[in-house]
Amino acid sequence: MFGVRSEQRLLQKAAAFVLNAVGQERFMSALAQCRALLAAFVASAAAFVSTSASTQDRAAERAAMIETIKGHARSGAHSIDPAVLKTMGTLPRERFVPEAQRGAAYHDRPLPIGHGQTISQPFIVALMTDLINVRPGDTVLEIGTGSGYQAAVLSPLAAKVYSIEIIPELGKRAAARLAVPRFDNVEVKVDDGYYGWPEHAPFDGIVVTAAASHIPPPLVEQLAEGGRMVIPVGGPFATQFLMLVEKRRDGGITTRQLLPVSFVPLRGGPSR
Repeated sequence: MFGVRSEQRLLQKAAAFVLNAVGQERFMSALAQCRALLAAFVASAAAFVSTSASTQDRAAERAAMIETIKGHARSGAHSIDPAVLKTMGTLPRERFVPEAQRGAAYHDRPLPIGHGQTISQPFIVALMTDLINVRPGDTVLEIGTGSGYQAAVLSPLAAKVYSIEIIPELGKRAAARLAVPRFDNVEVKVDDGYYGWPEHAPFDGIVVTAAASHIPPPLVEQLAEGGRMVIPVGGPFATQFLMLVEKRRDGGITTRQLLPVSFVPLRGGPSR
């Protein structure tokens, strides 16, 4: 930044140049222009420094979030794929939460996003993404788009991501947020996720981000052979457990109960 003396010297040199070039009668106008240009430059430099500092602060928060996720994984004897951690470590989570919540975007807890819904705790997002074992050529289905953050995490890991949100306001907002080249393999629609998206089945992985009272049969049907689905199961006033559902090559199903969780209830269901 310029000091006061540096500014004065610069103005004196500018004044001398103007006097020699155009004479006394235009001096005041030229001096005013010099002051305006200098003020604009100083303001621009200050804004640049402020923006850079803000970006660095958020990068540090993302790095701290990743270390917290690793700590949870170690304590629970889980192993999170480095590709998942890398994706979450570069994704600006603050863009997927309401403005009033952005200061807490990297806190290790769920945050409200409106309409009684939440964006999940970062560790749970990482764990659920890891559990379906996404590979580069996979097609993945997400039930419960919410803010769009889980779909954004899945985007660089899969070939195609389909996401369904039952609440129109959230679905439209998430679709707009994801309508950028970085997430051009994500498609969002507003519908009842209980019934999946049969037009694009089978899916190599399915992530359900709301708690169901049971594992929806249509989602099991749409799971590819060798595919995995991760879903919280349990009533709103009962203990919920994160479940891993795997479809064997022979079409058989295995389920595994992993850990207690707390999710908003899955909306929709048997009405057709």
